[in-house]
Amino acid sequence: MHQPRIRLVRATSGAHRLREFISLTKPRVVTLILFTAVIGMLLAPGAIPVAQAVFGAIGIALLAAAAAATNCLLEAKRDAVMARTRGRPLASGRLKTTEAAAFAAGLGVAGLALLHALVNPLTMWLTLATFAGYAIVYTLLLKPRTPHNIVLGGAAGAMPPVLGWAAVTGDVSADALLLFLIIFVWTPPHFWSLALYRRNDYAKAGVPMLPVTHGMRYTRRQVLLYTLGLVAASVLPFFTRMSGALYLASALSLGAIFIAYATALCRRYSDKLARATFRYSIVYLALLFATLLLDHCL
Repeated sequence: MHQPRIRLVRATSGAHRLREFISLTKPRVVTLILFTAVIGMLLAPGAIPVAQAVFGAIGIALLAAAAAATNCLLEAKRDAVMARTRGRPLASGRLKTTEAAAFAAGLGVAGLALLHALVNPLTMWLTLATFAGYAIVYTLLLKPRTPHNIVLGGAAGAMPPVLGWAAVTGDVSADALLLFLIIFVWTPPHFWSLALYRRNDYAKAGVPMLPVTHGMRYTRRQVLLYTLGLVAASVLPFFTRMSGALYLASALSLGAIFIAYATALCRRYSDKLARATFRYSIVYLALLFATLLLDHCL
């Protein structure tokens, strides 16, 4: 009599647990990583090997998801202290450490095997190095020890377009490194905007983020300086003939808006403005790379 209801409860419970595991992978972050990796593929010279590109994208996404899950695993105790992260499955105790570790390992092994067998060894090794850079070097060594953690650790986050490029070409060129440079310089103003309005969380968790160690005014100046550097780096594809006038106009327009946000942060800080700057930084990167691709196609 009650069997259908029992099955429904089990199905609902199973779907809920699946969502918990998916949330470990930080889907929005992985989406941005995959987006920039695919842009790297599409900007690479020559004909794109479709199967190689598809398997490359899947493999890169799997390793990115594994890195995110590993980050949650290693930071569970710290996450439990912070308002922004205490609702995560491991921090809240909804998933066990052993479950998360097995999940992350499975994703990582599957991604590496796929890249090695169906893409190329270079992409596999670069993606493995990126995984180690984020999940181990940044999370374990840099984040708890230095306020410049996001600058030094930003190299891992800047790798996706290089990985995409390597997946379809089998090498890494100067143009691929230029894409890396743009994301590398973008990372500090993006993340420090978040750290500004989450400074109390980081202080409570004992994380030496820049607003905690050097103060709000210094951090706001750094956001502006790095934003100016970002705009300078963003126009380089035009001068190396990787792009044309359409991209240059877009890079300057998008950059002017970012500079306006950063300047406003320096002059009249508010948490609301810092949050808006953080959100715009994501829109900025997505539109910048989309315009670069559009210009390339035209």
